[in-house]
Amino acid sequence: MPARVPTHGTDGVHAETRLRDQQFIMKGHHCHSCYELFYVESGECRFLIDEHIFDLHPGDFILVPPMALHYTRYVFGPCRRTVILFRGEDIPEEVRQCMPHPHRFFSETSLFQVPESHRGQVSGILKEMTAEETIRDGRSALMLKTRLLSLLLLCSRVCGFLFEPPTDLHTNDQQMMQAARFICQNYMEPITSADVARAAGFSPNYLSRKFRAATGIGLHEYIVFVRLQHAAQELVSTSDSITTIALRCGFSDSNYFKDSFKKKYGVTPRHYRKAS
Repeated sequence: MPARVPTHGTDGVHAETRLRDQQFIMKGHHCHSCYELFYVESGECRFLIDEHIFDLHPGDFILVPPMALHYTRYVFGPCRRTVILFRGEDIPEEVRQCMPHPHRFFSETSLFQVPESHRGQVSGILKEMTAEETIRDGRSALMLKTRLLSLLLLCSRVCGFLFEPPTDLHTNDQQMMQAARFICQNYMEPITSADVARAAGFSPNYLSRKFRAATGIGLHEYIVFVRLQHAAQELVSTSDSITTIALRCGFSDSNYFKDSFKKKYGVTPRHYRKAS
């Protein structure tokens, strides 16, 4: 697992509930060194994570693993959502073993749906968690952690888990998912926007505009992100030189790689490797 970096980290369990509408525009895609559990209580929203785009509905949870690129757009009107941030060490092994496919549940994106009959119970736990954020006394950290574990155990008992997401959760922008998938499969090659456009069946200019409109991130920016994400994994899992890793991950210029890496992770590739 990549080392912790100072981008969007957390020192414990945090919960926030907000009502968003179409006027709310995120500054851009982001990632952080902790887990994010995202829940839709009412309304709908569009969620991009790595090469997937989902339209989330009431009762939908999505678990975002550390350092996964994600972005949310509220294109369907008002949406009430809760975001919970937590660390891997906040989840004890006995709780991990209660989750479906425990060997993979916390290592990849997980989607699960709360049955309508249990959504009131889930909303009650989330309300208690967000209330603790305003109390913040000496007990709040443990209260938040305890409620997160209760939430996960409840979900493991009643939710439907979607490890292979069905079509009805995907956005209608199938070409955009195809473009993102092409990038994730070919990031190590010197691919261009024209290559991606051919894979998606569009002209390069039209694809660039539509990709940003659908995902909230520019096409070139997404290619760089995917390459950086793989490079970060290789920095902590291999002893290969930084230049070798940069070239293998699709960067033809090692200086550009180092500058882009520092911009994303806040540290140089060398310091990132040492921190791991």
